[in-house]
Amino acid sequence: MTEHLYFAHANGFPASIYQKMLTELARDYRIATLDIVGHNPAYPVTDCWPRLVEETIQAIERQATEPVYGIGHSLGGVLMLYAAIARPELFKGLVILDAPLFGRWRACNIWLAKRLGYIDRLTPGGNTLKRRDRWASSQMAFEYFLRKPVFAHFDRDCLRDYAEHGTCSDGQGGRQLKFRPVIEHQIYRTLPHDLARMRGRLRVPAHYLVAGGGGVLSRADLKFVADGLGMQLGVAPGSHLFPLEFPLDAAAQIRRAIHAMNGVDLSGEV
Repeated sequence: MTEHLYFAHANGFPASIYQKMLTELARDYRIATLDIVGHNPAYPVTDCWPRLVEETIQAIERQATEPVYGIGHSLGGVLMLYAAIARPELFKGLVILDAPLFGRWRACNIWLAKRLGYIDRLTPGGNTLKRRDRWASSQMAFEYFLRKPVFAHFDRDCLRDYAEHGTCSDGQGGRQLKFRPVIEHQIYRTLPHDLARMRGRLRVPAHYLVAGGGGVLSRADLKFVADGLGMQLGVAPGSHLFPLEFPLDAAAQIRRAIHAMNGVDLSGEV
């Protein structure tokens, strides 16, 4: 029987733009996703994301008939961790892709930044509402993204998927970002500061893949991930957006992590 894998996307990047990675994983797993989290009024964005966790749990219960391997990129990785702590019976294991699982001191800084109103300086959220989000066509969106430094290392298939599946009709014959900037901004502004209370509470095996080209965690944060959350650490090539820069390599890393949870050694795999 094919095992179930649930994938949770990063902030601002719908699950459908990861299809090159997910199609590769679909060779071995039954894939389930929620295309855009945070846009259902029944699950609004609130501080530390508890309603987004609820939305994720509901999506897993709705789509999977057995426990899943939860795979989460950035925002999605935090949601997978919280969901697995709240409902461990839904999970066989986790593979977290460069998510902001901050240790105590950095989390305290996040809390203070939210209280004092400078959180936009600590996250990419400050520029979110200033970005262009409408184009005449998906092709024009693709050409626009192609010129932007943040997308310079994207796999071209993933970039085209972002232009095609990361946008939707704007109701006037053009295209707009499917993941609305106002929601993306709200998610950044409510970044969790309470991860320290998760120490020792994870009850399923978990791997954390660090972006080798520059991830979101410091050494102290990674120590918390390993010692406080009990995750095995690995390194993936690329930046924080490595699942969209090297999607096939990311799929291979996820597959190896899942096999490792099951005691299968793939170190000699070509």
